[in-house]
Amino acid sequence: MKGTQQPAPRRSRGPGRLFRLVLALVAAIGLTSTTAFALPSHEDVSPARLPLPRLAAATPMDTVAAMQPSWNLGNTLDAIPDETSWGNPPATKALFDTIKAQGFRSVRLPVTWGGHQSATAPYTIDAAWMNRVKQVVDWALADGLYVVLNVHHDSWQWIATMPTDHDNVLARFKATWTQIAATFRDSPKSLLFESNNEPQFDNTTDAQGNQYNNELNTAFHTLVRQSGGNNATRLLVLPTLHTNAGQDFLDILAAEMKALNDPDLVATVHYYGYWPFSVNIAGGTRFDATSQQDLTDTFTRIRNTLTSKGIPVYLGEYGLLNFPDHNHPARVELGESLKYFEQFGYEARAAGVTTALWDAFNFLNRTTLQWRDPAIIDQIKSSWTTRSGTASFDRIFLAKSSAITAQTLTMNPNGGTFRGLWQGGTMLAQGRDYTVSGNQLTLTAAALTRLAGNRAYGVNATVEARFSRGIPWKIHVTTYDRPVLSNATGNTNGVTVPTQFRGDQLATMEAKYADGGNAGPTDWTPYQEFNEAFSPDYPGSALLLTSKFVNSLRDNTQATLTFHFWSGATVTYRVTKSGSSVAGTVG
Repeated sequence: MKGTQQPAPRRSRGPGRLFRLVLALVAAIGLTSTTAFALPSHEDVSPARLPLPRLAAATPMDTVAAMQPSWNLGNTLDAIPDETSWGNPPATKALFDTIKAQGFRSVRLPVTWGGHQSATAPYTIDAAWMNRVKQVVDWALADGLYVVLNVHHDSWQWIATMPTDHDNVLARFKATWTQIAATFRDSPKSLLFESNNEPQFDNTTDAQGNQYNNELNTAFHTLVRQSGGNNATRLLVLPTLHTNAGQDFLDILAAEMKALNDPDLVATVHYYGYWPFSVNIAGGTRFDATSQQDLTDTFTRIRNTLTSKGIPVYLGEYGLLNFPDHNHPARVELGESLKYFEQFGYEARAAGVTTALWDAFNFLNRTTLQWRDPAIIDQIKSSWTTRSGTASFDRIFLAKSSAITAQTLTMNPNGGTFRGLWQGGTMLAQGRDYTVSGNQLTLTAAALTRLAGNRAYGVNATVEARFSRGIPWKIHVTTYDRPVLSNATGNTNGVTVPTQFRGDQLATMEAKYADGGNAGPTDWTPYQEFNEAFSPDYPGSALLLTSKFVNSLRDNTQATLTFHFWSGATVTYRVTKSGSSVAGTVG
């Protein structure tokens, strides 16, 4: 992933423990096998079946399985120009102690080398930078973690120019990996090398890009293998073009790996979800059937093309784009993101894929070494071993201006069994407080009246739907009234619209002209991108129309904005740009 700078931020298991011990014993008596292990089914994997770190691995598949779960030290050694340039403190041994204690078995260390390297032959890497990278690698290895070391933002800084500067780029790429390979040739084989992050090439078709990517992967493989020491059999990680998991890209990488005829190779791709949902654009506010199918289809392709044929897969980055971002309002609703991470873990486990969480700064606070949002990381951790039940939404909205009535949510137990509702340590009474019909969970008017209390705007109470396994599903009982916007003026730097949210939260914004055309920078859809065209400022009681949005408007042509809120309420607003002035009016 390209670095996400602050303040703008930018599986599962292999064989069971008994089977792994058998494989280790077989290896110990000198027998080897290249047969792929049986992939886990869509059933739960209990903690006892988690791959054991440092167990003598019989196959590369087994080693990669033992690396699950994995974590990225993002926006650090890959930051430009220096380690702390993108807002994170320097990496420390305590950081890796924390990662290990939190249950991670491996870390990916993205490194950008270009700014610490001569731009002309012999492309020497600064000794101080190489020593710093080795120090960080050694800290992680000392904690018993597997480590994946790569060439990161160089992919778009200088490698991308390969089509027009082929020989120089290839020479620099080889020189870079020659120096890295020499430095780490005697490091334990729990250190893996990854050829190139998100390979991309300027002004090329995918067919051309695949050729360049194959050329770099092959050059990387040849020079590392020839560098001696543990590099002769070290696991090498090869990416698809763009680390894309589309079928054509997977097929091409699989064919290249077969041609290299080396059993110690690992495939890598990235996954950030169905794009409209991942960034909240084009109405992609929910983890709906389309988003779910995209996730399922991705892992089905990976399983069918790679893991089922004995090719290990290390999914080097996953998450949602620019979420969470603790410098900006959440563009993805929390419950919808939890559903995504829950299913992601399930699909990865079923496909036999090891996954590495992309963490630029957004999950772990590198200063306090505490998780920023426990709900998200708890769901991610739970997904490593089991499924969790969810529901159609994580909020019940009660209009303050109306009488309270019973409200129904649809539960999705995901193979588990519903156990009941709790408020804290108190179990709610079925029949009196709620009823269940199939997967329909209905909270009674009496229970909601009690939970709403004095009906102040916002979350009045939180109850948990508990299931036979996994993380409880939190339901936030929320009082609201339809939000109220006010007239406003601004300029091409943007418009701040005074807004009384009255307990509600913004889901998306629709923008259209009277002639039916779409208004805004993404003119192919009326639903503009959250935090790019518009953004809520809850503490400041305002809605912000960004400079990017207002500058895209037709001059002297009124645009009608429809703000969609999570309660289901909508509010219409009109905005007109005249030269450098912008006026917004209600209704």
